Amino acid sequence: FGLKIGPILAGAGIVGLAVGFGGQYLIRDIISGLFIIIENQYRVGDVVNFDGVKGTVEDISLRVTILRDIDGTVHHVPHGQIKIVSNTSKYFARVNINLAVAYDSDIEKVISVINKVGEELADDTFWKEYIIKAPQYLRIEDFADSAIIFKVLGETQALKQADVAGEFRKRIKTAFDKEGIEMPFPQIVINKSKEK
Repeated sequence: FGLKIGPILAGAGIVGLAVGFGGQYLIRDIISGLFIIIENQYRVGDVVNFDGVKGTVEDISLRVTILRDIDGTVHHVPHGQIKIVSNTSKYFARVNINLAVAYDSDIEKVISVINKVGEELADDTFWKEYIIKAPQYLRIEDFADSAIIFKVLGETQALKQADVAGEFRKRIKTAFDKEGIEMPFPQIVINKSKEK
């Protein structure tokens, strides 16, 4: 036909290259999505964390997962970009609390109060259906600058750990106040010298 096919082939090659690169990402997303669904890594309603993006799964397609975070922001995460999935709502969850207590506190008394509050919470008619294992003293976690840090651990139904932990903190503060156990906080004392 008298057409110069060199420019046509060059243009077709560029278009093919662009489609190839775009298709590469699409295929990667779809294959990753298949593995996520087949391996049951998470489902709609689970709370997950993808490299710092945390939220409730609202939808899963072959290509993307849609998350809504605690502020209500919706995140569309392509499956090919997901490297680590942290599912905080699969099967059960943990209450993991560090309690700071003054150095002059009686350690055995503190342990006793922590365990008593945890057992009372687990026996409460409202809370017992959410608690698998009562929050209990685990160990002394650290000697901080102004406090001894006690580690408290318990197990709850999935997605109930924050509610149970909040109620435990409320009750432990009341119990510590009643028993005279101090929960210190960093303080700065400034001395003003008087000039004569």
